[in-house]
Amino acid sequence: MAFNFGGTSQPSLFGATTTTSSTTGGFGGFGTGLGGTSSGGFSFGQPATTQTSGFGFGAPAATTATTGFSFGGAASTGAGSTGFGFGAPSTASTGGFGFGTTTTSAAPSFGGTTGFGSLGATSGTTGFGQPAPQQQQQQQEENALANLAMAVSLPQIFGDERDAIIARWNQVQACWGTGKGFFSQTGVAEFKPDNPFCRFRAIGYHVIPSGRNEDGLVALVLKKKEAEVSAAQQQVVDTLTKVLAKPTLSVCVEGIRPMPEERTELVVYVLERPTQGPAKRVPARELCSFLQQQMQWSQLTAQLAAGSIVPKLGWSPEQIKEYLDNPPAGVDPLLWRQAKLDNPDPERLVPVPMVGFRELQRRLKHQEEETRLHQQRLDVIAGDLGKLQTQHSQTLAKLDDYKRKHLELSHRLLKVIVKQEICRKLGYAVQAEEEMLKVKLEQLQVVLNHPTQFKGRLNELMSQIRMQSQGGFGRDEPAYQMDVDMQTEIKQMLKQQQEGLQHLIDIIKCDSEDLQRMEQSLANSRIGR
Repeated sequence: MAFNFGGTSQPSLFGATTTTSSTTGGFGGFGTGLGGTSSGGFSFGQPATTQTSGFGFGAPAATTATTGFSFGGAASTGAGSTGFGFGAPSTASTGGFGFGTTTTSAAPSFGGTTGFGSLGATSGTTGFGQPAPQQQQQQQEENALANLAMAVSLPQIFGDERDAIIARWNQVQACWGTGKGFFSQTGVAEFKPDNPFCRFRAIGYHVIPSGRNEDGLVALVLKKKEAEVSAAQQQVVDTLTKVLAKPTLSVCVEGIRPMPEERTELVVYVLERPTQGPAKRVPARELCSFLQQQMQWSQLTAQLAAGSIVPKLGWSPEQIKEYLDNPPAGVDPLLWRQAKLDNPDPERLVPVPMVGFRELQRRLKHQEEETRLHQQRLDVIAGDLGKLQTQHSQTLAKLDDYKRKHLELSHRLLKVIVKQEICRKLGYAVQAEEEMLKVKLEQLQVVLNHPTQFKGRLNELMSQIRMQSQGGFGRDEPAYQMDVDMQTEIKQMLKQQQEGLQHLIDIIKCDSEDLQRMEQSLANSRIGR
């Protein structure tokens, strides 16, 4: 008996409907159809090849007679291989699980400022940002992935058609990359954005990190604002010195850079000053490994609120080639190949996957922070340009002044030389050189006095200046303009003076009338006598 999720009778949530042949067994098709006859198993995404069994999530199984699961990339080559293949292909005739790239060679790590993403206080990484393979961790990942496959394909909770509805709902949650999927009475699978079924994926580009191990630069991300770190920079240096606990080591700060979410990146290096010989920098990997140890990292976390620490190292051409040749887990190889072709600057940028909205938001915040830093730098440059322009204008003004002074001094020097030559040549006859100079001066005088030459033009200009000056005096228009407020003030003062004069006239008239009365009274008194 076979179950068909997404066959002709029920459209699939992951794309077009699927059609299965009469000999199909198992569960076929979320996405495009399960291709070929006599095939069994699950196929999520692209069709599987003929005579396959097991689960195929993403790209098709590569060879015949294979069993197991394939999430993302093709399954392993060679017949008779079993297991799960997630992302890039695993080696031939393998059993078990292959997550992402193979673990046979080391590769650059994404994390912190030198890579992409964030790196905590862990050490010993292989692959691109993946922890070192451990048996227990692999077992947990295998169980989690098996639970995801069970939740989206064959949940067994009620034992009836309701399980199919729950499977569809789990598929939708898996596409979103959020939520929980129930596949049994007690089994729960948590859907995260990095699950193989998440459809919110995109490809972005990051700058290839640069740096050498000999430079010794280590980036320490602190959960503090830039202003706080800058104010307590000496305290941070003292704390790091105490953590190193070696008198011949001194901590130097290379730079401080703000980051989103009120974090700050502190780039430091350590100088070792031996008793004999020159000072040298501690290598970046050695310094980072020492600070990532449990005791040292606990001190940094407690005293400096450290969030992560990574060495600022570049990638070798071999590491970049290995990274580009192996698509990350959950990324379709065709999409990865197209992203490499669309790279705007392959010499400086590499494609990186963006999974989920949180990663997109994180990149957006980093871009806004970089834009703000660039704007600050542009403002500083604009201020410097303004100062340079002011200095340039002042320099031009001083240059003109110096030219004028130089001309004046040249004339004064010429007068002094003339007087000196007159005194020196006093009593001597005219020499041949002086005769030649006299002839040249007379020729210049003739040229200057010519009507159409310089003297005539000067006379014409002088006459035009006189005509303009005489015409200006005969105009009715005022020779100057007075401010309206000044006119009002003058009118007010004249009015007050006029009122004062009128008051004086009235007093004089009253006094005159009084004098006349007094004169008449005196005259009448004399007549009465």
